[in-house]
Formats: sequence, structure tokens, C-alpha cells
Amino acid sequence: MTQKSTIVALLADAGVVVNGPDPWDMQVHDERLWNRFLAEGTLGMGEAYMDGWWDCADVAEFFNRVITKTVDKNFRPSVNLIWQTVQARLFNMQTITRSRRVAAMHYNETDAYRASLDDRMTGSCGYWPEGVVNINQAQEAKLDMVCRKIGVKSGQKVWDIGCGWGAFMGFAAEKYGADCVGVTVSPDQAAYGRERYKDLKVEFQVKDYREFTGKVDHVVSMGMFEHVGYKNYRAYFEAARRAISDDGLFMMHTVGSAHTTSTIDPWLEKYIFPGGVIPSIAQIGTAIDGLFATVDVHNIGPHYDKTLMAWSENFAAKWPKDRDAQGERFYRMWQYYLLCCAGGFRSRALQVWQFVLSPKGVPEGYVTQR
Repeated sequence: MTQKSTIVALLADAGVVVNGPDPWDMQVHDERLWNRFLAEGTLGMGEAYMDGWWDCADVAEFFNRVITKTVDKNFRPSVNLIWQTVQARLFNMQTITRSRRVAAMHYNETDAYRASLDDRMTGSCGYWPEGVVNINQAQEAKLDMVCRKIGVKSGQKVWDIGCGWGAFMGFAAEKYGADCVGVTVSPDQAAYGRERYKDLKVEFQVKDYREFTGKVDHVVSMGMFEHVGYKNYRAYFEAARRAISDDGLFMMHTVGSAHTTSTIDPWLEKYIFPGGVIPSIAQIGTAIDGLFATVDVHNIGPHYDKTLMAWSENFAAKWPKDRDAQGERFYRMWQYYLLCCAGGFRSRALQVWQFVLSPKGVPEGYVTQR
């Protein structure tokens, strides 16, 4: 079989017809795609999409079908993936110095985040219980649930590890009377948050989580652990344990994988999450051993599919329509990121876990919050 026919057959097995009539069918505009995919794997596939070599009316469903059928397992690992894996094994790719460089890259597209996210600029999975119909409501439902999970009371101090633009801190201070301190390695995020929440008890510190020295009643962290790196998992939980009171609660929200890995997809690593790693339950369990008792685990993975689709719709509606070639390539990159990830969560290859951790357990028993 030729290179093209091999891939076409594998896609057909996943219910995807090349140049077919369904919205999840791949429409190929440049026949060089096949060699590029075989030579460069998913990195080449993503870059080919950015370059307009192929299209799909429903990219999220395309990836749902391809990932569900594990089409990628039929190909040898690309050179890019092999090199990423070697680097991750030999070096700590998420040192304090590297974390600042990553922030400069990851959060330098502030306008794209503004166009995609909810009104609070919440950069993690929303929560869509019955009756929630839009992304603003979904994020407020998630933030409220997190406050209830840690049982925060007025006047208590909460540390937000990787606080982003301050959505949680602003909500907890406004709605629950919390006194919040957050760390971010992005000066731009801190500047935004300081201005927006200047009238609330909210403090932004531009530093790595390993440099935090405060003492707090509770700790939260949402969408941060994916950037920590498996060599630093223990240090991350040790930092939380040093800061939290013995009777406090730590709510840690992270994307999760059923498999232990040391790196992520090469395209996502290059363009969106440099240094990112998706943790497994086994890795988290080892990292918290002797530091925390697990009092609750909540899987809200399906909610990230809906969140990413809402972000994609926002971005399409708000991003400038008069784009030059470079602007069009960025638009396609950002949509590819949102939609391929939506497919990953739809296929259930990716999860979202919310752990509630206690330094010494909850003597009277933890009351689950949903």
C-alpha cells in the first residue's frame, strides 16, 4: 500500500472519509500532506492544518473519532516526539528559570485569551450542571463549587497556585469574603489582576510556586499542575503542605491521563504548552504520599469538551475577520488547539480531576460538594 492509502484506510476505520460528505471528514487541499504526516507525525499534521493543506468542518469530532480508534498508534514515533521524550528524561524541563520563559511564550497571546475565555478570564475547565447554558455561567458554577469544596469562610486566607488572571481569587473575595494571595510567573497576568481586583482583598505575587513563603488556611490550584512537570510533582505538593494549616483543605484541579507519560503531543508542546505534561493518578498518588490524605476526587472531564467548544465559538465571533496570511495562520492555530483538545476530552482519552486533599484528614468526615 502507498503512504496515502495506508492513512486513508486507517481514517476510514475511524469513520472518517477523506474528502467525504460528513462534517468530520478530512478535506485535503495539498497532496504533500501524506508525506508530511508520515515524516513529522502529529506536529506535521497540525502545521499542515495551520498552512491550509487540509480542513474539516468539525475538527473536534474528527479528533474524537481518530483518538477513539487510536489511529496514531499505527505509526512510528516521530523524531520530534523521541527528542522531547529524551529531553524530559535527561533534564528538568520545568525549572524556575524555564517556567518564566514558558510563561512569556504561553501567555503572550493575551488578545486570543480575551477573545476566547469568559468575562472573568478563567483559563480552566468550566462546570456545566443542569440549567447552565453559557461559558460565563459555567465558570461561575465551577468557581463556586471550588469555594464550597474547600469550605472557605470570610476572613480566611487562600493561596492560589498559578492564579492566572485572578478569576478564582476575585470570585472568592467578592462572594465569600476570602483574603486571597496568588502566584503567577506572568507579569502581564498580575498587572491585569491587580487593576481589575484593586478594591478586593486579592494579592498577586510574580514568582514561581517554589518561591512562596506564606502561611494560609486553604490552597487551590486550577490548570497549573499540567505545567509542573513530573520531576517537580513532589516539590509542588511540598510547597502546598508548607503553606497550608493542618486543618485546611487543598483543591487541586488538573487535566489527567490514564497513562503515565513524560511529555505531551509535539504540536501542543511547540505551539501551546511548552514543557507541559499530563499527569496520571499513579504519579499524583506517589507525589502526595505522606503529605496529604485524599478526601475527594471528582472527574469533570466531559465538561471540558463543552468549555473548549464555547471558547472556540467565542474566538470565531470576536477575532478580527480582516486577516492577512500571518493572521490567518494564527487563527487556524488557535482554533486547532481548542478543537483538537475538545476531541481529546470527548473521546475520554483526557480527564479533568478535582482532588480535595487534607494534611491530616477530616476528623468529622468530608462532605462531598458538587
